[in-house]
Amino acid sequence: MENVTSSVAAKFAFFPPDPPTYDVFKDGEGKVVFSEVSADKNMESHLLDTKGGNKIVVSFWKHPIARFTILYSHGNAADLGQMQELFIELRAHLRVNIMSYNYSGYGASSGKPSEFNTYYDIEAVYNCLKRNYGFKQEDIILYGQSVGSGPTLHLASRLPRIRAVILHSVILSGIRVLYPIKVTLWFDIFKNIDKIRHVNCPVLVIHGTSDDIVDWSHGKRLWELSKEKYDPLCIKGGGHCNLETYPDFIKHLRKFMNAMEKLTIVKPPKQNSTSNSTITESKHNKCLRFGKR
Repeated sequence: MENVTSSVAAKFAFFPPDPPTYDVFKDGEGKVVFSEVSADKNMESHLLDTKGGNKIVVSFWKHPIARFTILYSHGNAADLGQMQELFIELRAHLRVNIMSYNYSGYGASSGKPSEFNTYYDIEAVYNCLKRNYGFKQEDIILYGQSVGSGPTLHLASRLPRIRAVILHSVILSGIRVLYPIKVTLWFDIFKNIDKIRHVNCPVLVIHGTSDDIVDWSHGKRLWELSKEKYDPLCIKGGGHCNLETYPDFIKHLRKFMNAMEKLTIVKPPKQNSTSNSTITESKHNKCLRFGKR
C-alpha cells in the first residue's frame, strides 16, 4: 500500500528547485534572517517545528493597516526566494499581510516533501499565526496554488470560521491530474474533491482556460462543489504559471477582498453542521472578459 502511494506521489507532486534560491541564518540576536531581503521590506522570518519532525521556513510580510492575513501555499516547482516580488505586490495591492512557507524538503526547509508533510507544515504555520501574532480564524484567508490547494483545503476543512479560501490553478486530486477517473481511489493524494464539501466559507476559484498542466475543468468542478461560491475568475488563454500577469487577476482579487470585508461571520449552531456564514451566491457565469497582458 505504501509503495503504491509513494509511486503516485513521485509521478505527480514534488519538484523543489535544486539548488534552493535562498538561504536563512540567525543573526547575532538569534533572529532568523532571510537572505536577499533587506530590513526595509518589513518581513519577518521564522523556523517552525512540525509534527513530521521537520523545520520549515516561514516568511511573514507585514502590512501596516492590513485587512486580513493571507496564508499562502505555493505551487510545485517554486520556493520562497522566487516569490518575494509576488508577495510584495499582493501585500500592496490587496492591503493584506502575507504569511507563506516552504514545504518540508523545499527551499531551506528540512525533510522530504510528501502529502502528509504538507499537512503538518500548514498546521504549524497556522499555529504560528495564532500564537505569535494573535490572529483568529476569521482574520485569515487561505490561498492555495496548484499543489498548494492540497494543504489549503486540508486546513480549511478543519476550520469552520476561516474567512475565505482562494484556489489558484487548483487540482481535484493527484490521480485526476493524470487520469480522468470518476471515483476517488484509496491511494490517491490531495483528495480535494472530497474535502471541498467540508469547507463552509466563501471559495474563489482562479483558473486559466489554456492550462496544459491542470485542466481548467478541475477548477470548474471544485467551484461547483463549493458550499459558498464566489464569482470565479476564468482567465481566457491563461496557463498554469502566468495568471498573475493578467490585469484581471489583481482586479478580481481586490473585489473579492472588499466583499470579504463586508461579510459578517455568524457562529454556526452546535447541532447543525451547516454554516450560516454566507454571502449572496452568484449564478454560474461564463468566463469573464479579460484584458490582455
